[in-house]
Amino acid sequence: MRLKPERGFWLALLIAAAAGVCPAQIPFFSPTNSTAKVVQLQGQVNLLKDARDSYSWALTQGAIVQPLQLIVTGSDGYAKLQVSDGSTFEVYPNSKVIFRNNPGNLKDLVDVVLGRIRVHIEKLGGQPNPNSVKTPSAVISVRGTIFDVVVNEDDATTVAVTEGLVSVRHAVLPGSTEKFLGAGEVLVVHRNEPLAQKGGVNKGAIAARVFRSLQDAVVTILRNPSGGGGGAPTGGAGGGVGDSKGEPPPPPPPPPPPDQN
Repeated sequence: MRLKPERGFWLALLIAAAAGVCPAQIPFFSPTNSTAKVVQLQGQVNLLKDARDSYSWALTQGAIVQPLQLIVTGSDGYAKLQVSDGSTFEVYPNSKVIFRNNPGNLKDLVDVVLGRIRVHIEKLGGQPNPNSVKTPSAVISVRGTIFDVVVNEDDATTVAVTEGLVSVRHAVLPGSTEKFLGAGEVLVVHRNEPLAQKGGVNKGAIAARVFRSLQDAVVTILRNPSGGGGGAPTGGAGGGVGDSKGEPPPPPPPPPPPDQN
């Protein structure tokens, strides 16, 4: 049974009191540690109270995003958010991302429902900083790195690492082999297929094409400072189109590389 965040809070408080631990000594008791701040925003980006909510409102520069809230970007939307340890995640157009879907664990950073994000995990005092990113088909564990995650409409996940090392496990088929990816490597995880026992990690021309596509999206967004907070509050999570100032839309997510079993 999953506890609601507020019930989980009070239960943890009672346990801490019984153990003689001051709540201030427990990191997740600090509201500022569990939130994310919008440090850059362009185009239409909406926020929902949670994934089940039907009412959304426009996200604005400097706004604070709470655990369980759903970020939805339109076709011109982009947002960069920062958490308390300095780590950031960027949400690209036509994406849906749940922030801290497991509020009791600060290491569960985001759940990518659809679309593309880029994550930059800061090390803490030069030491690894374990975090995880989840998708419908993959669980990505990181310790201080830069990587991109793309989820398509079939729930396939593409993971592309720019710096550092990540491990990837299957989210639906836990018995699948765990894969480790280093800088310049790309892996595709399909929802109903186990990770290949051998191979599967691409380091060649296809990986280079994936990185170019991701970089093209960044360049397009940075050349298109449509600014603002998107649009007026709306009754749904749909992604409208804002002022593109004549720029072409960002490229679609890259096609998954073929499996190399």
